[in-house]
Amino acid sequence: MRALITGITGQDGSYLAELLLEKGYEVAGVVRRSSTEKFDRIEGIRDRIAILQADVLDQTSLIDALREFGPNEVYNLAAQSFVPTSWSQPVLTGEFTALGVTRVLEALRQVDCKIRFYQASSSEMFGKVCETPQKESTPFYPRSPYGAAKVYGHWITVNYRESYDLFAVSGILFNHESPRRGFEFVTRKITHTVAKIVKGQADKLRLGNLEARRDWGYAGDYVRAMWLMLQAESPQDYVIATGQTHSVREFAEMAFRHVGLDYRDYVVEDRAFYRPADVEVLTGDASKARAELGWEPQVSFPELVAMMVDSDLARIEAQTCAS
Repeated sequence: MRALITGITGQDGSYLAELLLEKGYEVAGVVRRSSTEKFDRIEGIRDRIAILQADVLDQTSLIDALREFGPNEVYNLAAQSFVPTSWSQPVLTGEFTALGVTRVLEALRQVDCKIRFYQASSSEMFGKVCETPQKESTPFYPRSPYGAAKVYGHWITVNYRESYDLFAVSGILFNHESPRRGFEFVTRKITHTVAKIVKGQADKLRLGNLEARRDWGYAGDYVRAMWLMLQAESPQDYVIATGQTHSVREFAEMAFRHVGLDYRDYVVEDRAFYRPADVEVLTGDASKARAELGWEPQVSFPELVAMMVDSDLARIEAQTCAS
């Protein structure tokens, strides 16, 4: 089996590539041409995967990559994925996160309709939620340019599946974190700053809305769900979530408690970090994925927080020793 991953250098792409290699796949990753390459997340498997230069903004390059590698499966994880940036760069977010999906699908249609396709949809599509918990049939009400772009990507995947008989599925993934999460995301901002405070490199942690609640899982668990969706007999969309919700305040409290500190001594709520339109609470119902795919999350919320804090502590310790 051969799998092509867009966004392979990101959090999800790196975990997915490792999973597929363990299952005996040949793996190729699509990366954009850049003068500075960032392969730190896939450094440990760099010599076991193929790297192809292509871009979801350029359909011809995608067609060339598909023809060169000849995959059985394509996982589209490429996107402008940071919600706050989608307000400052809404058009670019639409190009990557919405129209980029169409370019990949159209490339598949032109090259080989038998290739199975996974699209990374998002719980941000639910936005101002119409029901709780959210499941596959819950109406979308996005509250950011990112969420709106993801809705387009989701429905164009459905459209190509129904119009061209493609095996094309979307995983509606709720928030999933790991030690490989980008530093700009609130969970990693918390754990990294906690580690810096422990090491005497910071004294405060400034956050936005502490009461925003999310369904947080472990990225390593969620990429397994992606793979399972493409092994199913028929193409269907699935919500992937833990079914449990926690506030940003709870995440910070647990992270500080893990190192023996009281978060109230360090956390400052700063309205500068509030979003123009916030999503107050997201909770996913993954009962369909449990019943039909046999998928279950393995890492609990406390284990996830501890894993991230410990990783950031080890990172800063290593940097200190190196200097």
